[in-house]
Amino acid sequence: MSFDLVIAYSPMVLVAATAVTAMLGIAWRREHTVTVAVSVLGLILALIAQVVAWGVIPVRTALLDFDGLALLAGLLILASTLACAILSHRYLEAFQGAREEFYVLLLCAAVGGLALAASRHLAGLFIGLELLSMPLYGMLAYAFNQERSLEAGIKYLILSAAASAFLLFGMALLYAQTGEMQLSLLMASLNEGPGLWGLAGIGLMIVGLGFKLSVVPFHLWTPDVYEGGPGPATTFLATASKVAVFALLLRMMLSAPLAQADWLPTLLTVLALASMLVGNLLALTQSNLKRILGYSSIAHFGYLMIVLVVAEGLAAETTGVYLVTYVLSTLAAFGVVILISGSTRGQDAAALYYYRGLFWRRPYLTAVLTVAMLSLAGIPATVGFIGKFYLIALGVEAQRWWLVGGLILGSAIGLYYYLRVTITLYLVAPGASRRDAPDDWGMRAGGLVVVIVAGLVILLGVYPAPMIGLARLLAF
Repeated sequence: MSFDLVIAYSPMVLVAATAVTAMLGIAWRREHTVTVAVSVLGLILALIAQVVAWGVIPVRTALLDFDGLALLAGLLILASTLACAILSHRYLEAFQGAREEFYVLLLCAAVGGLALAASRHLAGLFIGLELLSMPLYGMLAYAFNQERSLEAGIKYLILSAAASAFLLFGMALLYAQTGEMQLSLLMASLNEGPGLWGLAGIGLMIVGLGFKLSVVPFHLWTPDVYEGGPGPATTFLATASKVAVFALLLRMMLSAPLAQADWLPTLLTVLALASMLVGNLLALTQSNLKRILGYSSIAHFGYLMIVLVVAEGLAAETTGVYLVTYVLSTLAAFGVVILISGSTRGQDAAALYYYRGLFWRRPYLTAVLTVAMLSLAGIPATVGFIGKFYLIALGVEAQRWWLVGGLILGSAIGLYYYLRVTITLYLVAPGASRRDAPDDWGMRAGGLVVVIVAGLVILLGVYPAPMIGLARLLAF
């Protein structure tokens, strides 16, 4: 085994070793703070190893391809997992029951995400996807004493199992048609003549992966799962999980001459437009912040599907930029929800009336959530504007006018509910009982995380050169 291969595998190995270490520590003695410390240390080391791996890419194995795309996706997955682990500490302190196992599930899901983002083979794809999904079943249902959490876990379990069945059947049909399991060779074989089985296989795979991205019409589970799942689990699902799946889809499309066929871009265009419009329109009527963020994620990955339709030129660079903007904005928004929800026992503080007048009680925390909402809306001087600009430029360059129009219309609709959340923060505080973050939230690790993330949203919105340079170097 070459030294480069060891370096390329090291982030995945470090996260897996951290999960085993945490598991052994739990078997010996339950210490919540120690388990968090071990998890955070392991993730920091994995992030450092991921940066070191920059110097040895590309490295290719039978199942995995450690290239720029896998490295960029891995950085986002590890950073999201690290933020979730830190935010989980305060959140789970008020949890009645075992806390430590949550971090083992979180680390195992991160390993699955890293494997999925680097997959170049159908076997690696399925192993990575299931290793990512299975821990999420337990994470979403972790607050077992709450009906909504159990409901979220069961819904995700049943629908995810159905999506995996579609995916496996599609993979079987593609293998029957082409005799290939490597993604690049498989797609090249389909380009010579997809045949009936090949078309059916691609359709079934789109269904399976479309569920994981929650694009329309495979989106119905998203708002319920977002609302019912514990805040840290939902945050991981909204960020790391979706980054891994989208990186895989982009790898397939960039290596697929089949993308030049007429029917596939047309199908993806229809799914993208439906996701943009349905996600934003359904969010208009919501009064729950987590459900709003759920529908928002549907719309955002509808926007990002423009990259899959074009699949050339600036597509890879645009993906890198937009995923960074989406992850930072989503982490900031969910971080505020977690900080407020962790202050008391019971269900998450997701209803909008909890946030009415938050400015008068927690002004700096309100600033974080305001920045997150403005970035998700794509307002200038936030990082979200840079991502939207890249997508519009990509669509205009490829002359995909329907997609550009859908992006502009969807963003205009989204502006309403993002600003509605923002205005709620500054209204007169109600006299009824409320839930707040603790007075010293800014001095805690979770508070520092959301402040740093909000600072990056502003900094990269004003000076995006480092982000653009990273996407340009690593996304190819």
